[in-house]
Amino acid sequence: MNRQPRAVVFAYHSVGVRAIQVLQALGVEIALILTHQDDPGENTWFDSVRDVADWAGIPCLAPEDPNTPQLRDTLAACAPDWLFSFYYRRLLAPELLAIPTQGAFNLHGSLLPSYRGRAPLNWVLVHGEHQTGMSLHRMLVKPDAGALVDQETVPIFPNDTAAVLMPRLLCAGERLLLRALPAMFDGRASETAMDLSAGSYFGGRRPEDGRIDPGASAWSIHNLIRAVAPPYPGAFLYHQGQRLDLLGSWYQGEAARAPQAALYWEDDCCWLDGSDGERIRITRIEIEGAPLSAARCRDRFDCARLELG
Repeated sequence: MNRQPRAVVFAYHSVGVRAIQVLQALGVEIALILTHQDDPGENTWFDSVRDVADWAGIPCLAPEDPNTPQLRDTLAACAPDWLFSFYYRRLLAPELLAIPTQGAFNLHGSLLPSYRGRAPLNWVLVHGEHQTGMSLHRMLVKPDAGALVDQETVPIFPNDTAAVLMPRLLCAGERLLLRALPAMFDGRASETAMDLSAGSYFGGRRPEDGRIDPGASAWSIHNLIRAVAPPYPGAFLYHQGQRLDLLGSWYQGEAARAPQAALYWEDDCCWLDGSDGERIRITRIEIEGAPLSAARCRDRFDCARLELG
């Protein structure tokens, strides 16, 4: 294309903010941005797409349903060459995907076809993966299924939390877009069909999915804790009907002190023995919103060692 590319953008989250800034840096004319209203029940710790649209003077809408005939007409009137989706949470109808003359493309936070679907940042940690990344792909009606344009890989270290991994993914997304978009605009980009049978799909996560299985291995428990640690809702378990919030952990392959699952204090440190003969250090533990110490544990449970099996 010889003229300035023109796009409509569906975006949310810090990923959306950074991707919009990449488009601007590449000289893309953004005719319209569509985002979400923030959910009052969600901790919105991430950057605001609406704020960036306001600062840049770009029209911005936040429809409850993006697939109405009225919105379809609005998008068509923008006459976009491209449609981009950057962490937008709703599926787009085929009528919308057909509007841009050069196609619709999505930036997804995993190495597709693995971890298609919702919350890939959290799921890769739950499953103890050693790497993840960002994928740019053509959009189809089926989610995260269109041909791949490019990917950028990032490592996952054993004690990374979702909050630590997210900035790494933001930078990977920027590198990917800065590399891939100029080739797309010039007609030089190639696409590779995605083999969905070689991948995986996961749905969204709820706060109750953070409940710890005391019979799990120390590594599995650590993975859940770091996957949902703040600013996410956090992992938890119950003992004698009281909820314990385990909001941080550290893994280094230490041997457990006993053959059964337990939570206890040793040298002023809190530890959790898993079912696999290993233990993890619990770096942040709370009850009713306040830190739980060995002394407070004795006050609550008459001991500083809680058998969890």
